[in-house]
Amino acid sequence: MANLRFFTGAMDSGKSTLALQTNHNHAARGRVGRIFTTHDRSGTARVSSRLGLAHDAIEVTPDFDFWRYTVDALSHGARIDYFICDEAQFYSTAQIDALAQIVDELTIDVFCFGILTDFRTKLFEGSARLVELADSTEVLQVETLCWCGKRATHNARIEDGVMVVEGEVVVVGDVDKSAASTDAPGVVAYEVLCRTHHRHRMTAARAWEASLIAEPLPFG
Repeated sequence: MANLRFFTGAMDSGKSTLALQTNHNHAARGRVGRIFTTHDRSGTARVSSRLGLAHDAIEVTPDFDFWRYTVDALSHGARIDYFICDEAQFYSTAQIDALAQIVDELTIDVFCFGILTDFRTKLFEGSARLVELADSTEVLQVETLCWCGKRATHNARIEDGVMVVEGEVVVVGDVDKSAASTDAPGVVAYEVLCRTHHRHRMTAARAWEASLIAEPLPFG
C-alpha cells in the first residue's frame, strides 16, 4: 500500500538532503519517481542541499495540478512509483489534497519535505494540511542549534539586519549569518532560533551587540 509521509524540521535541518537521499535509495532499487519543488534557494527548478547536492525537479507553480499531471503521465504509458515533494510547505491545500488522492487511488508513494511554521510562528498552509492528512509526520532528528546552543525550533526572518515578524509569507532567502548580521539595503536572510530568543527577537547579531555594550571598560 502507498503512503503519504511528511518529513519536517526547522531550516538547516537537512530536509532537502533527505529528499535527495530518499530519491537515491528508491531509484537504486529500480523504482521510478518524479521530483517536485517550489521556491528552491537556487532559484531554479532544482532540489538543492546546503551540502552541495542537487537534482533537477519539476517546479510546482500555484496553479500546478498534481492529479491532472499524474493521470496524463500514466495515460501516456509512464511508470511512476513515487513522488519526492520538496518545499511542500509552499503547496496549497488543494495540491496537498491531490497528493493524498494520488496515494489512495493511484497507489503512488508520496514523500513530502518542508518547514512546519513560518517566520511568524504560524503554520504554513501546505504543512498544516499535511499534518491533517499524512499517514505519518516525522520530525527530523538532525538538530539545528540557536546561537545560544539550545535546539532551534523557530525560523527568524532578517531584513536589512533587523528581525521582522510581519510581511509576505513567501520571501526566498537562506540561513546565512553573515547576511543576517549586516544592515545592507535589500538583504533578506533567515536564522534559526530557540523559542525564547525568537520571542525576544534576539538574533545572534543582536546578542553580540548586547555583549559589547555590557563589556566593562578596561579602566576606572
